[in-house]
Amino acid sequence: MVQNLWNDETAKTLTAGLSELVYRSNLIGADRAVCNWGGGNTSMKTTEKDFRGRDIEVMWVKGSGSDLATMGAKNFTGLNLEDIRPLIDREEMPDEEMVEYLSHCMIDSKHPRASIETLLHAFLPYKHVDHTHPDAIISLCCADNGKELAKEIFGDRFVWVPYVRPGFTLSKMIAEGVRNSPNADLVLMEKHGLVVWGDTAKESYEKTISVINEAESYINARVEEEKIFGGKKYDSLSAEEQKNLLAKVMPIIRGSVSDEKNMLLTYDNAEDVLEFVNSQDAAELSQVGAACPDHLVHTKMTPLFIDWDPSSKDAEQLIEAVKTGIEKFKENYKAYFERNKNAGDIMFESAPRVILIPGIGMVNSGKNTAMANVSGSLYHRAIAVMKGSTTLGEFVSLNENESYNIEYWPLELYKLSLAPAEAEFSRKVAFVTGGAGGIGSETCRQFVAQGAHVVLADLNLEGAEKVAAEINEQYGAGRALAVKMDVTSEEQVQAAFEATALAYGGVDIIVNNAGLATSSPFGETTLKEWDLNMNVLGKGYFLVAREAFNQMKEQSLGGSMVFIGSKNSVYAGKNAAAYSSVKALEAHLARCIAAEGGEFGIRVNSVLPDAVLQGSAIWGSRWREERAAAYGIEPDQLDEHYRKRTTLLVNIYPKDIAESILFLSSSKAEKTTGCMITVDGGVPAAFTR
Repeated sequence: MVQNLWNDETAKTLTAGLSELVYRSNLIGADRAVCNWGGGNTSMKTTEKDFRGRDIEVMWVKGSGSDLATMGAKNFTGLNLEDIRPLIDREEMPDEEMVEYLSHCMIDSKHPRASIETLLHAFLPYKHVDHTHPDAIISLCCADNGKELAKEIFGDRFVWVPYVRPGFTLSKMIAEGVRNSPNADLVLMEKHGLVVWGDTAKESYEKTISVINEAESYINARVEEEKIFGGKKYDSLSAEEQKNLLAKVMPIIRGSVSDEKNMLLTYDNAEDVLEFVNSQDAAELSQVGAACPDHLVHTKMTPLFIDWDPSSKDAEQLIEAVKTGIEKFKENYKAYFERNKNAGDIMFESAPRVILIPGIGMVNSGKNTAMANVSGSLYHRAIAVMKGSTTLGEFVSLNENESYNIEYWPLELYKLSLAPAEAEFSRKVAFVTGGAGGIGSETCRQFVAQGAHVVLADLNLEGAEKVAAEINEQYGAGRALAVKMDVTSEEQVQAAFEATALAYGGVDIIVNNAGLATSSPFGETTLKEWDLNMNVLGKGYFLVAREAFNQMKEQSLGGSMVFIGSKNSVYAGKNAAAYSSVKALEAHLARCIAAEGGEFGIRVNSVLPDAVLQGSAIWGSRWREERAAAYGIEPDQLDEHYRKRTTLLVNIYPKDIAESILFLSSSKAEKTTGCMITVDGGVPAAFTR
């Protein structure tokens, strides 16, 4: 049962008017079983002063492209009702004309464009109106016998409206239905949702909740657990088995669904998802169609259901089933587009947004993890609706052409156009070793600022988690992931890339940055010191690059690697034979991988910094004292010493290195590989040519 969240004490603090509508809207959106992400709309009618100081009746309605759960006053549009009401006398009104007309009714041109369903609210003569997409109500409205069952639940209190795409016609049908049904206090929209109203914000909200719970109580009383979705067909794999298989298959999925632009993936093994994918009827039921028009833009008409028996636990079988399934889905989607397209339509990506895997759960794709999660959230709602509809009767959906006309509806596409332009590293995943350090953390921040998702891999997990938390606080949940990783451990490196695959689907960019440094005269260099440098800076760079190389190959999306070398990669540093030798190894390893990676679109370049003292764990160690001793100066004189030996007379900072890393990873360097860039202020002895 959905909960009534109204709080009288909070409501008393609200200023009468728009703040009441914001509060009510946020409560409705807070429970996705009441209203889908981005869907539904609310309104309120008030009296306001116009620009000439006259009292006018104004309707405030949700603006296009906002979400009820998070919207504020700025997301509502105010319209002059005197200009809108005469429209009900028309017989028809095309969408384009309606949108143009409503733009002239706005009391402030700075307000967002009004909701697609504005006229629904305007034509109803009530102060407060709410339109939602509750699971229980859509279950009823998507059941083949829904109208008959509604009579059992609501008697003569409801108006049933056959499915019509939102717009003028639907709004007029609802208004006329309510006018002709004096006992009605709610509207049921076939295959769509619910409309209620009230004299106060509280009355309207509580009516929404009570109507939903009436329907839910009716459905729950008829649920037979053992018969849900036809009963169980498969058992779920253990959580560990699910993760092991997903770590192998997620990069394959990511590559397969990223035809024109890269997609990011998330996975979901919640109880309701597993109950559905493991059921007898899931394969057939999932292909009936979307449970609600609002789902279509984010889930497509149907998900991809993978034909695979989880009892085999065979990764290769699953990979083959996924590849075959995605290719067939794309072929079918292209045919669906061709059958239904209108003049001027441009096909979206043909790959699935929702992939259902028996025994494992659901994989979702999107341009970022937030949008992938939206697709997943909406399919949770679809599962709940199918559960309710099949309890009541047979689940029915929009037909193919109705679905297409929602998915490619210009007014729906407009909402998508409100999203900000994609940045350079949107849709990209960057894996940065030494992510908690000065260069690593600054690189991660710059990547995220330009659209990327980042993995901060560091032996210092606490430090990496701190940076990741700061990034997620500023840019949104899921943008950064911290993993503990010792670069010298093959198992930990593999585990870190598996975690990346599970979190995002794969990797596009790696920055081999983790390091250390030691200094001693060659004759005093111990085998222990030599091995330490070789392990961390040689074996560590090799292990990380190899794991990334293989994951990038599986995705077939190309990729970029940037190795953080050193001035010492090309210069024989004094009293630093072990460090300088392995830095030279790194630079040549990068060239070797670049030579092999070209055919796979994998680029590998190196950045050679010098003396990045700020925020560096290396320079906070004995290395500072050792380098000062090598030059015969005091440690606090190093900054000035390094500055003076550059031709540009500058010091080098983490942001300088990060900027060069981002350049080499960007589209501006897409034809550059096997290259070394020095970022050292100009040390002639270290010039690469």
